Amino acid sequence: MCGIVGYIGNKVAIPILVDGLKKLEYRGYDSAGVAVLDHEEIVISKSVGKLVALEEELGAVYSQSFIGIGHTRWATHGRPSQANAHPHSDCGQDFVVVHNGIIENYLELRERLIEKGHQFVSETDTEVLAHLVEDYYAGDLEAAVREVLKTIHGSYAMVVLSRKEPDKLVAARKDSPMVVGLGDGEFFVASDITAILNYTRKVYILDDGEMVVITKAGVKVSDFEGIPHTKDVFDVKWDAVAAEKGGYEHFMLKEIHEQPRALKDTMLGRLEEERVVLQEVDLTLEELAKINKVYIVACGTAWHAGLVGKTLIERWARLPVEVDIASEFRYRSPLVDENTLVVVVSQSGETADTLAALREAKNRGARVVAVTNVVGSTVSREAHDVIFTWAGPEIAVASTKAYTTQLEGMVLLGLYLAQVKGTLPAKKIGEIISALKRIPAQAQEVLDQESLIKELAKSFVNVEDAFFIGRSLDWAVAMEGSLKLKEISYIHAEAYAAGELKHGTLALITEHTPVIALATQRDVYDKTISNVKEVKARDARVIGLTYKGNTNLAKSVDHVIYIPETLDELAPILTVIPLQLLSYYVSVARGCDVDKPRNLAKSVTVE
Repeated sequence: MCGIVGYIGNKVAIPILVDGLKKLEYRGYDSAGVAVLDHEEIVISKSVGKLVALEEELGAVYSQSFIGIGHTRWATHGRPSQANAHPHSDCGQDFVVVHNGIIENYLELRERLIEKGHQFVSETDTEVLAHLVEDYYAGDLEAAVREVLKTIHGSYAMVVLSRKEPDKLVAARKDSPMVVGLGDGEFFVASDITAILNYTRKVYILDDGEMVVITKAGVKVSDFEGIPHTKDVFDVKWDAVAAEKGGYEHFMLKEIHEQPRALKDTMLGRLEEERVVLQEVDLTLEELAKINKVYIVACGTAWHAGLVGKTLIERWARLPVEVDIASEFRYRSPLVDENTLVVVVSQSGETADTLAALREAKNRGARVVAVTNVVGSTVSREAHDVIFTWAGPEIAVASTKAYTTQLEGMVLLGLYLAQVKGTLPAKKIGEIISALKRIPAQAQEVLDQESLIKELAKSFVNVEDAFFIGRSLDWAVAMEGSLKLKEISYIHAEAYAAGELKHGTLALITEHTPVIALATQRDVYDKTISNVKEVKARDARVIGLTYKGNTNLAKSVDHVIYIPETLDELAPILTVIPLQLLSYYVSVARGCDVDKPRNLAKSVTVE
């Protein structure tokens, strides 16, 4: 996620803004900038890369301005560049904006503003906000921002500074965090408490749909309609390290809990009632008609997302799909040509083996679609088409929100291909889209069972081996669950297609072997239950995962974790969340380094 910090008071603003941005570096960013009001003019300084570059841009002598806003950007719309870095201004530099989130209808608004004579200099959705404020301004900044909020769709935390009204900051939030810091004759606004802890521990935590006007005289909070809100002061007890983690003990746990938001962001602007909109992918029916095979190529967790993608694309778009481990792909002379669609999946967009596979596919004439989390990454630059997952940075080595948003990316791609090919009727696509829109809220329902999963984790403290089983899409998720457990708890774990246990591995099942059985795929549910009974007959302790309302599974296992009912094709997004939590709490119970497991790195940039 991007980072925001703003200041108004009796101190020089720029050192406070830069210090606040430094406190937000842990979130990940590719560019940074500040804007201050200096002698009734807005002065903007921006740079690509780390904050040291911005500090060089600012120079040793700071402006004497006492009001300003700053931003660290994690690219979504537009590559990392000085033009795309925040803050963004209107045509006359009367208004300047910083923004976290995604404006879904920015293209429509941009076209409308261009027709009215506005000139844009960036590729971002954020710049639309500055021009909208300019367009609506009629002598009242607060009123102009309210009109903007009525016009835009999406998620946002935004702060506006204007030379027209040099004594105030106006901010608003929807689906993206924002706090207001309360000082003595000075006030702060930030996307994260971390940014302002050096200056105050008293804050207002803004709720969705709230707007705030900040002057040296005080803070006024209201809803988007202007109805005043009374806020309780939150007294921050955390230290700086805990604040970076949002009060969570580890980054991994924080990122697990960020999944409802990340899942929502990934689908923003991409779903209509019965249609998927992927502006980043431009495959025509004529081009797809030539495609006779799809390869999905990835490593580790991303490969597991590819296994889910295989089923979705085959089931919905009726195209044969092969999933390949990137480190093996180019060494086996793959049957790839101009009639092949290659989908590469990489969280960082810099995975060396995946990049090599991408280049090999392009050399053989294939069309390449990338699914990645990082705008401006090498994978995103070299692929023909890109689906960005917009999960925000992951700090913990073990991937969580990046994986579930990759799954969502696979859903979007599968539906898009089916839509273009006409292999699914619009009504069916609409049913899937309707179910997909419910997934973020359902993910939160799963997270609400955290205490149950934490209790189950205690029984794994002295375990040496564990098995994960499932059929169809459950098997793909079982592999990801197994990887999570082994990489952060160091317990040996394996995942098997449930029907394969009897072909040898059943010999390893004993009363000391926990088995996690996933049972969400309705067409193979009875078969899965039969396999569960096979391991129970060998005295294994079994934890089952299935839909709410399925009381039958409880008769065959020792414990059941329930997920909200959804379409079987979407279940993997929900079933993996309990497995992430289980792995996390087992790792904590065993005293392991959760965020930095031994021998592992976040981005693997060597073969």
